Amino acid sequence: MTEDERASVLIVDDEPINISLLAEFLSKDYQILFSTSGAEAIELVRTKRPDLVLLDIGLPDIDGYEVCKQLKANQMTQNVPIVFSTAKDSTEDEVVGLNIGASDYITKPYNMELIKARVKNQIRLKKKTDLLEQLASLDGLTELPNRRYFDEHFEYEWRRSIRSNIPISIAMVDVDYFKYYNDHYGHSVGDECLQAVAKELSKTANRGTEFVARYGGEEFVFVWPEVNFEEAMKASEVVRSSIEALNIPHEKSPIGTVSVSIGVGSTQPSRVSNRRNLIEHADELLYKAKLQGRNRVFGAQLN
Repeated sequence: MTEDERASVLIVDDEPINISLLAEFLSKDYQILFSTSGAEAIELVRTKRPDLVLLDIGLPDIDGYEVCKQLKANQMTQNVPIVFSTAKDSTEDEVVGLNIGASDYITKPYNMELIKARVKNQIRLKKKTDLLEQLASLDGLTELPNRRYFDEHFEYEWRRSIRSNIPISIAMVDVDYFKYYNDHYGHSVGDECLQAVAKELSKTANRGTEFVARYGGEEFVFVWPEVNFEEAMKASEVVRSSIEALNIPHEKSPIGTVSVSIGVGSTQPSRVSNRRNLIEHADELLYKAKLQGRNRVFGAQLN
């Protein structure tokens, strides 16, 4: 198993000696991340997505209980298992930890074999849960995230944009003349075309926060957090040209090859704005791109 394939464990403790002990014992089987503060741990879980967190309760800035609460309240981190690591060994302390979302509880001084067994069990359970969630979240044909997952992800990024006062952009992408393609080449070849388009779209969503999903039929949607209107238009042109460069023959299209039309909407969300308005805005712009001849990008800022 390569380094990238190994599960990762984030060790959070304000005592470097404890981190060293746990890291030395667990590094044979897992990738190790570490942090000495609660705030840094929350950011690491958000950006690195470890498979498990070994979390000390007594941290210098935010205690472990609060770290656990914040991670469990965040849609993007709530499924990462947390195992509390602490010198507190009363039943009451353990109940508190489990009630706020911890998966397990280990006490100091460490029994390394017990820790190894509990970490292994929690990671095994997480991998099974991840697989089930992935199957429920993916579109069966294209293997892109499906509409349900898009709705959840877009809601999360919209709220994050409000909290952080940052822009967000989306792009509605539609395969041009796809009904004619299906009628002419047959639905089996049509499916292969959508798979090829989806694969190329996925390649263009290569930054950590970028996201593309199948919205329905021959329509796809990009979510670009922290991206303003000008950047979104440039990114959309890259998407359009990448599909054009596939050179998939389309005899029933005046363009001659498979192409896409794209509607781009950007906004600075506020607590009184509605994310559905941005979707409708981008959808209207997609319609305008089609009216102007297809195989093009049409966008506008939503104020």
